[in-house]
Amino acid sequence: MSASVHVFQPKDLSMQWKKNKSSVCRPFVTGSRMWKTMEAHRIPLLFPCGANIIKVRETGGIYLNELKNQTDFFPAWEELNICNDFLFGKIMQDAELCKELLQRILPDLEIDHIEYPELQKAIKPDADAKSVRLDVYVRDDKNSVYDIEMQVTDTGELPKRSRFYQSILDLQLLDKGQTYKQLKPSYIIFICPFDTFGAGRHIYTFQNLCREDHRIALGDEATRIFLNADSSMDDVSRELRAFLDYVAGKKSEDDYVRRLEEAVKEAKKNREWRHEYMTLLMRDQENIEKGMEQGIKKGIVAMVSALRNFGVDNGDIIKTIQEKFEISREEAEKYVR
Repeated sequence: MSASVHVFQPKDLSMQWKKNKSSVCRPFVTGSRMWKTMEAHRIPLLFPCGANIIKVRETGGIYLNELKNQTDFFPAWEELNICNDFLFGKIMQDAELCKELLQRILPDLEIDHIEYPELQKAIKPDADAKSVRLDVYVRDDKNSVYDIEMQVTDTGELPKRSRFYQSILDLQLLDKGQTYKQLKPSYIIFICPFDTFGAGRHIYTFQNLCREDHRIALGDEATRIFLNADSSMDDVSRELRAFLDYVAGKKSEDDYVRRLEEAVKEAKKNREWRHEYMTLLMRDQENIEKGMEQGIKKGIVAMVSALRNFGVDNGDIIKTIQEKFEISREEAEKYVR
């Protein structure tokens, strides 16, 4: 039985890997010894990869050794499309494109124009709190705020992530001394190439209602929307369907989709954005290698604990982890103190 990789995304920045011969994109250049050690001793991994937390777990008695061969974590700049949240965020800096997308998703709203309070808004409530970076954060002429997220990986926790985003978004909307009545309507929108809820719909819109009487709305003016590009149901407008088909990789003659496609092509010519993207890849590779080192340390600690449970004396434990993990005696001694 083969092993499996679980990729979780807490959404700082969401990217994917493309194997590349350049020094920027080549994974694990300095970590080959670590890989051999982990494969030989079945050490579980849990480490950050940009926006991802990648966990390799045991299945059928072995740990996955093919993670290092994955070629789809970070696509090369030239291969990015609208589904990449880095590029999506850049494309949505065009106010007209962003406004039209919002109107297709929320046709009942009359949006005159939109503003960008802060591009790629990063929010961190306090020093110890979890931070997030919003893909597209805008407000309209009525001060309603919109967070639009491109989410390509089904992590199974989008509903709770939307709850977290809602809470920290509200913290940003209300200044000290203001009353709760001054909170403006907010919309958190996830665009996905998968069906979060499995009912086959293109769109799932959530607002708070009374369970005992669905005619009674809470009236908090908070709306969360999950879009699913993988649907054939006739439940959305032709315009929104054209956009979702584009996200799903289908061709379309829709004028808005053609403008999006042209914007994608132009974006790839932007050297500044390319440099920013490549810089993020380098940072993510560093995070991967740091995580691998942490995984090895956890594996050593686990082995020391197991050997002690079997009554092995410290001298033999030191010798064993020296040989198994190719570390010095001085390093090994630190784990048995």
